[in-house]
Amino acid sequence: MKKQHIKKTIRSMFILLLLLMICLLTGCKTSEKKLAEESKEPVKISIILTVDPSTGTKNEQKVVEAFNKKYKGTYELDVDWIVETEADYRQNLKRLNATDELPDIITDLRMLPSFYQKMIAENRIADLTPYIDADEEWSSMIEPVVQEGCTYADGNIYLAPISTAAFSCCGIFWNQELFNKAGIDSFPTTWDEFWACCDKLTNAGITPLALHTDGTGWAPMLLASAAVASSSEEGAEFMSLIYPDTYQNASGLELANTLKRLFSYTTSNALYNDFDTAYNNFFTGKAAMVPNGYWMIDQIPDGWEQCVRFSSFPGNTLVSSPETFGWALTSGCSEEVKEGALAFFKFRTEFNLLEKEKMFSMEEKYISQVERDYLKAFSNSPTFVPNYQVKWNSVFQENTLSKYLPQLAEGRITPEDFLNYADDSIRQFEEEQ
Repeated sequence: MKKQHIKKTIRSMFILLLLLMICLLTGCKTSEKKLAEESKEPVKISIILTVDPSTGTKNEQKVVEAFNKKYKGTYELDVDWIVETEADYRQNLKRLNATDELPDIITDLRMLPSFYQKMIAENRIADLTPYIDADEEWSSMIEPVVQEGCTYADGNIYLAPISTAAFSCCGIFWNQELFNKAGIDSFPTTWDEFWACCDKLTNAGITPLALHTDGTGWAPMLLASAAVASSSEEGAEFMSLIYPDTYQNASGLELANTLKRLFSYTTSNALYNDFDTAYNNFFTGKAAMVPNGYWMIDQIPDGWEQCVRFSSFPGNTLVSSPETFGWALTSGCSEEVKEGALAFFKFRTEFNLLEKEKMFSMEEKYISQVERDYLKAFSNSPTFVPNYQVKWNSVFQENTLSKYLPQLAEGRITPEDFLNYADDSIRQFEEEQ
């Protein structure tokens, strides 16, 4: 009996020892796996984003930080923050493409129409259509107007429809204190009233408009586009044309005359300078109005919140092209990077949707006056005019405007001369294709 007992004890100890060894080995493997997972680097997705030269604000910083937090350890947006204007960045895209140094995600591509077409023709950017179609959750978040704008002529989607129309609108920011000083109680609702408003501000010793000519003539072109589009059906059709075959028509002449007239109401340093000059002139009180989009609300300097207002252009018109915020995915990136970029596009879509819902649901007392103004303008059944930058040829935008708009403003060329140069841009653009 004693021997049997000893045998049982030995057997039990052997089993316990075996179990202990198994546990130790399993634990080691689990620890090794855990350590391996913890040491694994997240998939980095390269992207270039701008730092506003005027304010030092990192554009898109909030959404970048939110995405990196959510996908910590899995994906990481690897941002190259550059201090330059969006216009400078867009020009640099062409150089980056030529040297094969494009980031994984390309922003603002739609703002360069001919380059955008070139990237599609050369298969430099990915077709996102199958990924959107396969993801019901993502596709349900996309506003139809945004998806339509991001859909190319071949029926495919090369720009992620991540934005919302609510955040893409452009109108006029105006200084209520300067308006009051000139005896103007409200923003004009018609173009006749607008020109009368400019005269009244001038007579009060106040420069009406903060404008510029460099880049794509953004600020004056916004005003002129809205004026032409709201003047007649022909004007609206003209501003909606993709690559007009001539500017020699009544709407083209109205555009040129409007541009010339606008520059009679601006600052002395408006010519041969970019939008930063216009921005600084407005936010130093040197001008009473500046055209721009929703995004400038976040760029209002401290202390200016109480006097800055927002209105649609006269004629209840807003310039809006939400597809301009669609971002592309370079086709040469790895599958892991592609999956991460698609995750970001979906995240960005949802992020914008939630921001929109938040803004529209907040009580008025919790948002600024300029935000209330914007919501009112957007919700007041405005006429939406397409952004000329996604419709008209790049030579006109990038060369003709910056070269000849100052000459038009100074009276060195006539509106008719300006239109001749605009038509020259059409021929040059066609030759470059």
